[in-house]
Amino acid sequence: MRLKLLTLALALSAISLPSHGEDLLDAYREARANDPVLSQADAQRLSVGEGVTQARALLLPQISAGLTLSQTNGTSSSTSSSSQNYGADSYLCSGIAAGSGSYNCTGPLQSSAANSNVGHSRTRDISATLSQSVLDLSKIADLKAAHSQANAQDALYQAALQDLFVRVATAYFNVLTSQDSLTFAKANEEAYRQQYEQSDQRYKVGLSAITDVYQAKSFYESAKAQTIAAQNALDDAREALAQITGKPTGELKKLRDDLPMDPPQPNDQKAWVQQALQNNPNLLSDKYSVDAAEHSISAARAGHLPTISATVNYGKGATWYQNSTDHFRRPSSTTVGLTLSVPLFSGGATQSRVRQSIYQRDAAQDSLEADRRQVQRNTLNYYRSVIAGISQVEAAKSAVEAGQKALDATRAGFSVGTKTILDVLTAIQTLTSSESQYSQARHQFILDKLLLKQAAGAADFKDMESINTLLE
Repeated sequence: MRLKLLTLALALSAISLPSHGEDLLDAYREARANDPVLSQADAQRLSVGEGVTQARALLLPQISAGLTLSQTNGTSSSTSSSSQNYGADSYLCSGIAAGSGSYNCTGPLQSSAANSNVGHSRTRDISATLSQSVLDLSKIADLKAAHSQANAQDALYQAALQDLFVRVATAYFNVLTSQDSLTFAKANEEAYRQQYEQSDQRYKVGLSAITDVYQAKSFYESAKAQTIAAQNALDDAREALAQITGKPTGELKKLRDDLPMDPPQPNDQKAWVQQALQNNPNLLSDKYSVDAAEHSISAARAGHLPTISATVNYGKGATWYQNSTDHFRRPSSTTVGLTLSVPLFSGGATQSRVRQSIYQRDAAQDSLEADRRQVQRNTLNYYRSVIAGISQVEAAKSAVEAGQKALDATRAGFSVGTKTILDVLTAIQTLTSSESQYSQARHQFILDKLLLKQAAGAADFKDMESINTLLE
């Protein structure tokens, strides 16, 4: 009995999969809302962006106010009934006017000043300060560096957005490839099972040797193990897509048979490389990082330069006594001034910061060059993969057609005794391998075109829509 393996595979696929299911755009929308990797990139972008506000704030007016309340215990106060001060050893004299005649003196007497304990005292001081940086080149350079760092993080976020397109599409087509692999594995197992049963029947009636039965059984048992492995691979592929979307993976729409096998536009690898070197978001981020490092060098060198700041201070205070109605108010005072600060020596810290910033700039430049070379390599690789993918898909399709004809012919030869059971089993294995390669080539061709767009920094939502139109 002849068995067309490809027909069986398609039949099993039609039974196991519904005609309608989730498409690529559905998966992308779920990933856009739930992917933690993209969410992390967005939070990082916003966090670095706050550095611009913080750096700018150091160049804007700084206003502070203070209120101090204090209490001093055991305070004494002295009051005098006369403005005359007799001192601690004063004497009281009577008689003729002092300076002539005789007179009597008693004393020494206590001072006429009366000492009184007024208890504790309370003091209140109010102050306000306004300061404004007039000239500080270090802070200006820090603001420029913060802008460059924010731009670098914005570029990384754009890279994360484009990477999400690729991750969703890759996970989606991995599921489709795994589904096809499982379908072919089941078809392969069924074909080996039937061949094993046929060999066993032929052996029982004396038309074949026991060796044919053992060979067929060996291939059949191996096919069963491959089916289990294919099922596990499919389950893992579904989990990989669910990891991105945050939701269980349902049945997915598959690629239609008539794929447009168009080369990249423009069909010039140099144009793609030039576009990638100009627009790749990772390279743009590296360039902004180099700019930020250059500004950091300027900020470190400005540590040798003078700074000028303007300040306005306002102060007012008052004091009260516990056992006295007296209180004192100090008149308010306002102080306006400019402060010139000239750094002279900081123990070598400023020179060290300059050297450190230069090293960081050099590291950023090296990272830029390494990424530039990697982007160029990736762009050329994906471009060539798309070009080669056209031929690979066509060759794999021809291999499936030829493999099916070879299997039919081998089975016919086995029926008349010109082919062995091993020839039949090998033909089944060859056809299954060709079908799997055809499925992978079709899916990889679509992914390579998207990867080429990503390398060039041109991947966008329209590419996802274009791919989605190829599903059915």
